[in-house]
Amino acid sequence: MSTPLDAPRLVAHRPTVAAYLFDGMSAFELGCVTEVFALPRPELDVPWYEFKACAQTQRPLRALGGFSVAAEHGMDEFAASETVIVTAVPDVRGEIPSGLITALRAAYERGARIVSICSGAFALAEAGLLDGLGATTHWRYADVFRRRFPKVRLDPDVLYVDEGQVLTGAGSAAGLDLCLHLIRLDHGAAVANAVARRLVLPPHRDGGQAQFIEPVVRTRAGGDGIARSLDWALDNLARPITVAELARVANLSDRSYLRHFARATGTSPLRWLVHQRLAAARELLETGDTSIEQVGAAVGFADPATFRHHFTRAVGTSPSAYRRTFRG
Repeated sequence: MSTPLDAPRLVAHRPTVAAYLFDGMSAFELGCVTEVFALPRPELDVPWYEFKACAQTQRPLRALGGFSVAAEHGMDEFAASETVIVTAVPDVRGEIPSGLITALRAAYERGARIVSICSGAFALAEAGLLDGLGATTHWRYADVFRRRFPKVRLDPDVLYVDEGQVLTGAGSAAGLDLCLHLIRLDHGAAVANAVARRLVLPPHRDGGQAQFIEPVVRTRAGGDGIARSLDWALDNLARPITVAELARVANLSDRSYLRHFARATGTSPLRWLVHQRLAAARELLETGDTSIEQVGAAVGFADPATFRHHFTRAVGTSPSAYRRTFRG
């Protein structure tokens, strides 16, 4: 999560926030934006936002779930707003609507704050607004995004990235984290904290979206030496495991084992073992009550410091914070 240290703008007028609507959209990300910016908050005693729902058509737009909505404003109002938000795009592999690209570029040129949530980053990148900048999107779209927009420094492990005029949020509920960040920039921490309480959310969430990514479980062909060694390793995670032991189980020399292992898994034995140990640790943290030190030892880390280092680096938050998140 990228968080600049600039002082809040503490706006003295009612700023405009516009969101882009399209046919086939999900209501969740749009709901995050409307809940934060469209709901009146007279109790906060600050100039709240003027929210505009914008679309390229005046006809009703279908939303997932079997209902329709109609936007009251067009793309001219979208481009003229002080903050413009793209909560998603119709298809991450398809063409981005040209009217949206034109409006984004016009808004950027006149100095508007450009924001995306989830797959909305694809529209910002297509408009050229993310070239050379850091950005994020939903983790499940990371590979597609990198292929389409190699000039963007994508970080799929964070909740949001703030590059000043352009801000991008990760998937789904991370949109709320980014919206709270925008309020913090505009009105300060006290107002942002008050809105977070209203939403029954923490003002800041620990870690990033890496902690919500499902651990990868590779499908392996049974019966060969590499598959046999992987199964053996999973049964013996709690103890130190060497390449020599894995090679012996696979009935291969050390050198042959390393070559066949890389071909079968796409990684090294050490990295694969760390990944499997962390996956097992996550399950223990989510379901068990043993101490952090005991969890690390149970999955084969030599000491608690090593466990915390690897876990925090891979998941984006500490083992104790991860347990709090998933155990409530």
